[in-house]
Amino acid sequence: MGQTVIGIVGPCAAGKTTLTEELKARGYHVKHIAQEHSYVPDMWKRTTHLDKLIYLDVSYEASKERRKLNWTFDEYKIQIHRLSHARENADCYIATDNLSQEDVLRLSIEFLENLTSEG
Repeated sequence: MGQTVIGIVGPCAAGKTTLTEELKARGYHVKHIAQEHSYVPDMWKRTTHLDKLIYLDVSYEASKERRKLNWTFDEYKIQIHRLSHARENADCYIATDNLSQEDVLRLSIEFLENLTSEG
């Protein structure tokens, strides 16, 4: 049996890249999925054979603060719409607005460790 494959998905500036890098550094098999740029609702499922999906969420306001994104609320809403299938099917949902990078990592690892203990 192979290692669990974990997908990370969410809107721009939710923390996907940071979480992916941190989990990989700890030996997890992680895929960063750019679903927010796809018109295919279940792209996250079609492109990678995932065992578990983590959805990182961020508000429009927080996304602009984090990355100084030059985008409109309508563009943000489009991403949220494109991500709706992934969000509905995620195994773990983390709203990142009021969390530090360390908090997001800790919550993700707790989720993944619970998978292992449930066996």
